[in-house]
Amino acid sequence: MKKLHIALLGITVLFLASCKEDSEKPKVTYDGSNKEKTTVKTDAASIAIADLPIQMQGTDYLIHPVGDLSIREKGIKTRYGSSSVNDLSFTISNYGENEITGFLQNLKFQRIDSDSIKALTDKPVLIQTATYLKSVSDRTKNQIMVYTMVDMDTNKDGKLDTGDIKALYISQISGDKFTKISPSFQELIDWNLIESKNCLYFRTVEDTNKNGQFDKMDVVHYNYIDLSKKEWKVISYEPV
Repeated sequence: MKKLHIALLGITVLFLASCKEDSEKPKVTYDGSNKEKTTVKTDAASIAIADLPIQMQGTDYLIHPVGDLSIREKGIKTRYGSSSVNDLSFTISNYGENEITGFLQNLKFQRIDSDSIKALTDKPVLIQTATYLKSVSDRTKNQIMVYTMVDMDTNKDGKLDTGDIKALYISQISGDKFTKISPSFQELIDWNLIESKNCLYFRTVEDTNKNGQFDKMDVVHYNYIDLSKKEWKVISYEPV
């Protein structure tokens, strides 16, 4: 019994050490160039797949979520959808009220009266959330989508994942006018829609001490966009 306790203790220590090591991995690796363009490795065994299309209420567009089966571990019995074969889920996204979530490679848009399908972007990205701002759209007639995603391999490990910096984007419901609104190399903290002002507020943190991590020694930036305007202009403000 004593040996078993020692073995379990050893496993626990190794697990905690592994968790600590993962948490201490820098989100940004500096090489002096600080360029946005990075090389992302492609997995030859990956299989691209699309979920069935989604239509946000009151819009004229279908949205096709596109992802990679290799993102989910094969053989795991946790299912995100109702259909699976050999314990492998073929559902790559989840849909809640006006929001698509997942780890998606792209979104494709199709007007309901057309067979043409257009990709949101032609660059490597990892889309985590895509939210339709219905309340603003109903009042201003500007049908807008907001996205949180990874768009750069900031830790330079050759892949896009949650270990990289998260960015904030917006677009029209058609996928047109796809625009990055958070500064590059600043981590998105959160965003919030203030419906009474038709304004999208968001916070980012800048790695000002250049240690590759985002911590209390870094600077938080506060910004908003007036979504009722035709031009999406990021305006900074200082609440503290």
